Amino acid sequence: MPGENLSRDEARERAALLSVEGYEVSLDLRSAVGGTDAGPRTFRSVTTIRFRSAEPGATTFADLIAPSVTAVSLNGRDLDPGAVFDGSRILLEDLAEDNELVVDAQCAYSRTGEGMHRFVDPEDGEVYLYTQYEPADSRRVFANFEQPDLKAPFRFEVRAPEGWVVWSNGVGELADGVWKFAETKPISTYITAFVAGPYHYVTDSYERVFEDGTRLEIPLGAMCRKGLARHFDSDDVFLVTKQGLDFFHDHFDYPYPFGKYDQAFVPEYNLGAMENPGLVTFREEFIFRGRVTQASYERRANVILHEMAHMWFGDLVTMVWWDDLWLKESFADFMGTFSMVEATRFTNGWITFANNRKSWAYRADQLPSTHPITADIRDLEDAKLNFDGITYAKGASVLKQLVAYVGRDAFLEGARRYFKRNAYGNTRLGDLLSVLEETSGRDMATWSRSWLQTAGVNSLTPQVILNAEGRVTELAILQEAAESHPELRPHRVAVGLYRRSPDGAVERYARAEVDVEGPRTVVGELVGTEAPDLVLVNDDDLTYCKIRFDEGSLAALRDGLGDITDLLARALCWSALWNLTRDALMPARDFIDLVLRFAGRETDIGVLQMLHAWANSALTFYAAPGWRGEGGRLLAEGALRELRLTEPGSQHQLTWARFFAAVASGEADLQLLQGLLEGTAKIDGLEVDQELRWAFLEPLAAHGVADEGVIAAELARDDTASGKRHQVRCLAARPSAAVKAQAWAAVVESDSLSNALVEATIAGFAQSSHRELTAAYASKYFEVIERVWGERSIQIGMDVVRGLFPSLQDSRETLSAADAWLAARGAAAPALRRLVLEARDDLARALRGQACDVGAAG
Repeated sequence: MPGENLSRDEARERAALLSVEGYEVSLDLRSAVGGTDAGPRTFRSVTTIRFRSAEPGATTFADLIAPSVTAVSLNGRDLDPGAVFDGSRILLEDLAEDNELVVDAQCAYSRTGEGMHRFVDPEDGEVYLYTQYEPADSRRVFANFEQPDLKAPFRFEVRAPEGWVVWSNGVGELADGVWKFAETKPISTYITAFVAGPYHYVTDSYERVFEDGTRLEIPLGAMCRKGLARHFDSDDVFLVTKQGLDFFHDHFDYPYPFGKYDQAFVPEYNLGAMENPGLVTFREEFIFRGRVTQASYERRANVILHEMAHMWFGDLVTMVWWDDLWLKESFADFMGTFSMVEATRFTNGWITFANNRKSWAYRADQLPSTHPITADIRDLEDAKLNFDGITYAKGASVLKQLVAYVGRDAFLEGARRYFKRNAYGNTRLGDLLSVLEETSGRDMATWSRSWLQTAGVNSLTPQVILNAEGRVTELAILQEAAESHPELRPHRVAVGLYRRSPDGAVERYARAEVDVEGPRTVVGELVGTEAPDLVLVNDDDLTYCKIRFDEGSLAALRDGLGDITDLLARALCWSALWNLTRDALMPARDFIDLVLRFAGRETDIGVLQMLHAWANSALTFYAAPGWRGEGGRLLAEGALRELRLTEPGSQHQLTWARFFAAVASGEADLQLLQGLLEGTAKIDGLEVDQELRWAFLEPLAAHGVADEGVIAAELARDDTASGKRHQVRCLAARPSAAVKAQAWAAVVESDSLSNALVEATIAGFAQSSHRELTAAYASKYFEVIERVWGERSIQIGMDVVRGLFPSLQDSRETLSAADAWLAARGAAAPALRRLVLEARDDLARALRGQACDVGAAG
């Protein structure tokens, strides 16, 4: 039988054969504490599955990834575990019409964030457990049929160490040493969940009385490690949770269906969060140990609401297979921002969406691995990689357009009908389109073909013709597409005309909406208007496209970008300029110059943080190598200038402080960082808390100013799990060949590090100032990645393949090495090839950007 990678065809065959009536799962987690980790630490898992077969006498398999199986029984017949279990599948032959499978196994605790993850807190030695399954890791915890369309109710029971509390999807209670949980509604295996340990737990409740007089009460809970309890602002988590539940009840007309609503903030989490019904899990970095900006609170609120939207889009109604992953992720991404803007204090969420989320989508949609929103997912490895910018952010962008296309009321009515018709079931694309056709009267098939079933991003450029009196005689929009994905889509766009007012502000004075069709569309409504300084295509961000500028508009932005008064318009211009830089149409040094001149006037803190990230990327990847030193000096000078000018104690000051640390490299800059750490230097209003101390320490380590002893002393100040991750990153960041060799070996040649420490080590290893130190690892990378992919879990494999790709060795030689590997490894795992192909494409893009920047130097 095949290994761990389930194919779509196998899933279809099994779904046609089986229907699952229910699971009973008993776990014994008492082995989580005590003992040693000399070998794989395991726990007992006993599963009973009752299911029906459409073909008596047929053969199928159950899924289980475990070190060993003690016993297997099918319909009362004891099977030989050695004969039927191959490490990932249990062979089931001669099925009856009604079947009962019992599997007694020893399953392994995880250190990679997959399955049952076990974490030991270095601060107090306490052990914490949680599960993470998507797309197919529940089989690491109990035997099952691991595919989303074989839904069933689950009954769980858990034996845990004394003093622990255990949570699962349903309400649980402890009786005679066993935690027993209420049976779930029919749900997919990948959204079942457990959290267990001495977690700090806070409770609240949500109440709602509906128009018909019925009353709904939802118990709320929130938890984190005890070491983070003093930082846990659970009141704000509950506030956003209640606001979200109100919003979704107002608009979905389907009460929250899963009883309680616990939210667990857990350590070493691979994702942002996971929508397990009744027990949502989040990365604990959403509990802020130091001072952060409002952008961080907005991001957390968005994730809380994203996961809440999944309770309906994904949990109540689930896609049949991962091809239609967008049916949950695109909707949750869209609804997260939609609900946040309308129900919480974060009313500028669409600005963040336009500037941040869509940037992720634009990058993904230009990679050679781009795919339609409704993707072709052949197997589980494909599925794992498709949790990407297209499935999330492009899909959400397209749904934002869909709301404008069919109308808000028709969209929400379609959602309501979709939930009621398909509750606890599975759907495909057509199921959603049919209800939207009903509610809107629109032809959804044509819209779907253009937007959901094709890949690539269009570019829209204005073309302006003026008469002698300086008025517009013609304004057209030119639409282009890449040769690889030539689809020209229909776009509903707003075109804004901007000019400078007498007080110096750049403001919109005319606007028109138009349907863009084909390569050229005339905007007749704007003929006769006064000549604009700036033409902004896709004003108000109505469609998904790359914005381009005519020469006059680009000149106006160079002179007065910071004078644009509208926050969203300014954010859209910044995003468009970044796309020009990535596409080698604007030199990196020009983009950096714009950041230096105008970022200090940016009022939206989320946009400012994106500008800092983009400027750093422009310097690291797209600037000509010979100019990097000068560019770094200019960025550091500009960051320090703004740091000293911003309001003391403000979130802008904190943001500039972090950016200054990220780009500091000169002796004076490093001395200032050292002084801020030691208390011998001060910037009025800047509080250097523990998280900021680590941000200052990393560049000091990377430039050889802070040695191992200094890093150890900082860990002594912050001897916590978070501090340990920072310490590992700083240690790997030191400028030493021996350090780089040690870091490489720890990640590539050993599996002793947890997922979080693998990530930290890679981040420290790949310092942009250490290109010469890491040059020798370019060839080693291509020698080892296939072995690493075969030996390690898919999550660690992805981290290594992405994180250690020699992108800093930005030369034609590295590009040729990647091409040679791809040419010679045609039979390598498709998911591995995709990762290398994406990294290779980023490298090629960087080289084009550098060539553009060299040209700008004359």
